[in-house]
Amino acid sequence: MIAAAAWQGSRLGALSDFCYSQVEQPVTKLPRRILEQEASLIVTSSTLSAKTTRRVFNFNAGPGALPLPVLERVRAELLDWRGSGMSVMEMSHRSPEFLSIITAAEQNLRSLLGVTDDYAVIFLQGGGSMQFTMAPMNLCLPGKPVDVLHTGVWTAKAIGELKKGTLYNLAASTESEKFTRLPRKDEIKLSPDASYVHICTNNTIEGTQWSVLPETGGVPLVADMSSDIASRRIDVNKYGLIFACAQKNLGPSGVTVVIIRKDLAERAEKNLPTIMQYRTHIKEKSLYHTPPTFAVYIVGLVLEWIESAGGVAAIEKRNDAKAKLLYDTIESSAGFYRCPVENGSRSKMNVVFRVAGGDEAIEKQFAAEAAALGLAGTPGHRSVGGLRVSLYNAVTLEAVEALTSFLREFHRTRG
Repeated sequence: MIAAAAWQGSRLGALSDFCYSQVEQPVTKLPRRILEQEASLIVTSSTLSAKTTRRVFNFNAGPGALPLPVLERVRAELLDWRGSGMSVMEMSHRSPEFLSIITAAEQNLRSLLGVTDDYAVIFLQGGGSMQFTMAPMNLCLPGKPVDVLHTGVWTAKAIGELKKGTLYNLAASTESEKFTRLPRKDEIKLSPDASYVHICTNNTIEGTQWSVLPETGGVPLVADMSSDIASRRIDVNKYGLIFACAQKNLGPSGVTVVIIRKDLAERAEKNLPTIMQYRTHIKEKSLYHTPPTFAVYIVGLVLEWIESAGGVAAIEKRNDAKAKLLYDTIESSAGFYRCPVENGSRSKMNVVFRVAGGDEAIEKQFAAEAAALGLAGTPGHRSVGGLRVSLYNAVTLEAVEALTSFLREFHRTRG
């Protein structure tokens, strides 16, 4: 077991899976020390023994799996964050200690995603659902519609909010095909004067993901990236605004990351509610009101973990390998397992499939047996049924290997 007391005294810790090079200084000097040496605190591989706790392979769609080294680090720092004598949960959000946490999280996110200075990074609350309202409130121009590429449940929710008083155009939709593919280039009909174009880069329920972005010309692209942010390399400069609730690839539930081009934030009318203006949160550096401090702290640790793993490029390579293994197993089952999604639209984050032609009794048995073996979170979304396996960043290749072994054995005994 890791004792919190091990993080007090002249050294903050001695576990081999954490690299620390911090020498104790008086608490009054702590914030400066933290800012200067933040980079020396790296989350790497795990040492948690199977004898001390029981961990399942977690394929839940969200909140999803967190990296085990991050959870260990949280446990170690829970009572006393780096000699402060407080848990992060107890800190004032305006204290120097928390300012160092949120500043480091922003800086690490900028570094990992290549976010340039003409973009603001802010940490908000309300999830993607809040952004379905906040984005049009801030970015819509008079008489200029929002173009939406409709690809599933989450774009439907965005459309539902637009219907409450915002001009919009359904620029493409694959609803007639039950969202089993993304719109093709020749099917997308954008407005010549749109305020912005809205997409969901990865559709968790339908199992589709954009691999090539739609061409929007000079019109800003607004992306709901909640389920695939930091899972692959992107060019942030191709987007006007990116928003992502953290509970899939970046951290726990409760915090939403927003990356917005600063000039777009100035579109908002001055009479909008203060808290609903992006410019408010940019000006106040995400501290206009009390942010979800503990969630931001864990996001910072996850970003450290990504960096220690080789950055987003290395994470992408690992995610590609996990998705290939699972899809290859499905395709080699001679139809016993079937993914309904068109090949070119398939998600590497959320793999959906049916068993035995969609036999619900067999699918329920599959999920029950998987859960009994410690393969958690395989049932599909209640609106579509079937099975769904989420392969977020913290899901290991070992977990997918265990799952595919189960798929093959279940097929052998039922096929």
